[in-house]
Amino acid sequence: MSAHETTQQQTAPHDPGLSRRTLGVPSITLMIIAASAPLTVVAGGVTTSFAVTGSLGVPLGFLLIAVILTVFAVGYTAMGRFITNAGAFYAYVAQGLGRPPGVGGSLVALVSYNAMQVGIYGLFGFQLSMFIEAKTGFASPWWVWVLLCIVVVGVLGVNRVDLSAKVLGTLVALEFVAVILFDIVSFKTAPEGISTAALNPSALFGPALGIILVFGVAAFMGFESGAIYGEEAKDPKRTVPRATYLAVALIGLFYALSAWAFSVGIGPSQIVAASQESGPDLMFIFMTDHTSVIISDIMSILFITSLFAALQAFHNAVARYLYSLGREGVVSHKFSHTSKSGAPWAGSVAQTVIAVVIVAGFALAGDAFGAAEAMFGDTAFLFPVLTMFTWLTNTGAAGLVLLMSLTAFAVIGFFRKRPAKLSVWTTVIAPALSGVLLAAMFVAILANFPLMLGQVDENGVAHPDLTTFLLPGLIIAALIIGIVWGLVLRSKSPKLYSQIGHGTEPGAYGTAMIDVVGSEEVGGR
Repeated sequence: MSAHETTQQQTAPHDPGLSRRTLGVPSITLMIIAASAPLTVVAGGVTTSFAVTGSLGVPLGFLLIAVILTVFAVGYTAMGRFITNAGAFYAYVAQGLGRPPGVGGSLVALVSYNAMQVGIYGLFGFQLSMFIEAKTGFASPWWVWVLLCIVVVGVLGVNRVDLSAKVLGTLVALEFVAVILFDIVSFKTAPEGISTAALNPSALFGPALGIILVFGVAAFMGFESGAIYGEEAKDPKRTVPRATYLAVALIGLFYALSAWAFSVGIGPSQIVAASQESGPDLMFIFMTDHTSVIISDIMSILFITSLFAALQAFHNAVARYLYSLGREGVVSHKFSHTSKSGAPWAGSVAQTVIAVVIVAGFALAGDAFGAAEAMFGDTAFLFPVLTMFTWLTNTGAAGLVLLMSLTAFAVIGFFRKRPAKLSVWTTVIAPALSGVLLAAMFVAILANFPLMLGQVDENGVAHPDLTTFLLPGLIIAALIIGIVWGLVLRSKSPKLYSQIGHGTEPGAYGTAMIDVVGSEEVGGR
């Protein structure tokens, strides 16, 4: 039986595959931005960057990262014109660097997206619990709200993707309004005038440059997810590239402007100290002081919904990766099941179960250390933030940076084997440049992992522990295990192996599943 016939059996008659021609440029752009969580980045990421780096170069740092990612997008989107696959990075690496690295990349993607999604649950539960207690006096465990949120995210995940797009689009629009309001108030108050100190290149290109990039790149995670929705896009060869470029431009400019506004509103001479003292609460304290408690409370609610939007976006990404891998037999074919509306329900349910299990583990650990007083002292109530959020989101960001670097080099390999009428800049120079820069950024993340996990004392001395090595080790282990599994498939199941990275459903957008009979792909890399 051919791979083509096998796939037809897997997707018919009860599994129609992903919904077709559903998402346009605005929808995909908004889902990309939702994963980035603009309000969360401005309130939490910007203040953290100022606090940790001690530098005013944060606004320009966002612009520099946007430039690097735009260069990456040159080859990434060009390759996307030839590959339409919900597995995105997985398919790109498989077709550019070989099938075993592709399987390795798929496991890195699953670990990274799951880590990002589940980690954000920790911050979501904490923020919602604290907000409700502050306004009503009702104290509730953080994990109760997380479990309720998991249900809502799961329900949206098994419905039509355009429903998620509408919900996320509305939430992202409200986030933009809230941050724009904050920017206006910041420029209007400006205790030290409209200072351009934070826009001075010397503030960026100094000793803190590496740290600024390490902390800033996490704010862009999710920008690459446009290709994941390629099979559901109205015109993947145009929709996905346009959405990707638009998203990275909007995110980069918006974050840079808001970070500059933050420095102006607090004052360039005070922003670092204020960020170190108040952290993410600085935005809400500022808005309370200069507007009203009501506006500050609304922004606090939008901060929570910003986290929800990111949770939904990363949930959708995991579900589609599992669908793609299940369709090709890399993991159980059960994950390839879709609903009548074209939602990857099996992958969605699996991600929901993963989230429940990990959240339950952290909740039980928090109770065991509740007793956490002995471990965290007065900050025991921050357990889901200090552990679950910090550990997992930093791990996820590291994995996605590594994956983007691999994908950049995969672009070169892909066009070397399949010459196209594209410029050398598109097929070689831009991918090589971005691949090297992203690889360097990954190394910098590993080198600064103790700092990212808060394992540095007030004198700047690192105190690493088991998590310093175990968490990034999960990423490396996933890559190695995936490569080994790919080699096993090559030996044990050559027909299945030939499908790896080539699993676009028959007839989708003019592409077709390869037929292993007589195919040059059989026994290939």
